[in-house]
Amino acid sequence: MAVIAVAIFAVAYALIASERVHKTKAALGGAAIVLALGVLGSEDVFYSRETGVDWDVIFLLFGMMIIVGILRHTGVFEYTAIWAAKRAKGSALRIMILLVLITAIASAFLDNVTTVLLIAPVTLLVCERLEISPTPFLIAEVLASNIGGAATLIGDPPNIIIGSRAGLSFNDFLLNVTPIVAIELAVFTLLLPRLFRGSFTVDPARIADIMELDEREAIRDRALLIKCGLVLAAVFAGFIGHSVIHIEPSLVALLGAGVLVLTAGLPQTDYLGAVEWETLLFFAGLFIMIGALVKTGVIEHLAVLATHAIGGNALVATLLILGVSALLSGVIDNIPYVATMSPLVADLAAGMDHHNNTQALWWALALGADFGGNLTAIGASANVVMLGIARRAENPISFWEFTRKGAVVTAVTVAVAAPYLWLRYYAFG
Repeated sequence: MAVIAVAIFAVAYALIASERVHKTKAALGGAAIVLALGVLGSEDVFYSRETGVDWDVIFLLFGMMIIVGILRHTGVFEYTAIWAAKRAKGSALRIMILLVLITAIASAFLDNVTTVLLIAPVTLLVCERLEISPTPFLIAEVLASNIGGAATLIGDPPNIIIGSRAGLSFNDFLLNVTPIVAIELAVFTLLLPRLFRGSFTVDPARIADIMELDEREAIRDRALLIKCGLVLAAVFAGFIGHSVIHIEPSLVALLGAGVLVLTAGLPQTDYLGAVEWETLLFFAGLFIMIGALVKTGVIEHLAVLATHAIGGNALVATLLILGVSALLSGVIDNIPYVATMSPLVADLAAGMDHHNNTQALWWALALGADFGGNLTAIGASANVVMLGIARRAENPISFWEFTRKGAVVTAVTVAVAAPYLWLRYYAFG
């Protein structure tokens, strides 16, 4: 069964990468074959946390897509787009840096998928106003969201799994991971002009037009904006405090969406039309194929091979976990990878004598899994969502166009993280 699961995933992945078949068709086709051959059953798909569809991700996306769809009717995205362009004085590079920083910081306190859903419409409008391609901006933002999401316990789902398994608090992440994320963000910002060379030319006439606009005139429905603002504030508070109120972010998003649907007074086509149904179906298919890899032991076997290669050396273990996590998280979803790897890291950590060595293993897993999400177009949920938004906006981003940029950023961020782990937990630990 393991061979079958690997073969199905490899073929589906090749079809997605080649773009000869639409990625949703490839994912659902692979999932259908997995189910038809009996690799997974209904219990595995619908009810298992380890091998099934991650309904928290699906319904978080669904709820936030509805909220964003309603928010779009207020004109606030147009307002923000004009405001950002004017503050950057029409410079495309300064606009990119501003949006990247906003995205990264927001992703540390919300989940990065939510941040992408909110920032993408603004980006599309800014680029439309300046008559430039939005593709480099969308790619840069989603890369920044995966970097920024690594900073806190709640910024990226793998961090929540690691925090629970290792007994690490919100403050532990702030003290240990946030410093390196700040460094990584600075490096990434410096990399932007080279990474997206040739993407910052703007017609001076368009800049002049932007500077003459009054962003306040873009607001079309102030009453609805106030309602959306109150609901979003409550939703964000729920995201941040979900561990205290014991309500998952997916339910918080659905509750917020429900309140807005009831109070906005919009026809259902206005908010259901904003839902990326193809993206949700793609995730479902991908989760099923990855679940087959988990159930058949493929992911665990890879993790065991990695741990055997360590040989008891704490520094080698840390660097190997960092590198392997970045590579595998870029190819498969980092949530099941971290869920599978966590017990193995716990066993390794239990055999370490020094507390700093133990901590380093967990931070290596977190950084590798989070930064590895940038490696390919399907390495992180935020990547898939952003590509779906770009396609609907008639600015499709190909698998390889994203992956060429993402692979560079992953290599750089992992290369910067490695000496940080060595210096902090071994050289001066």
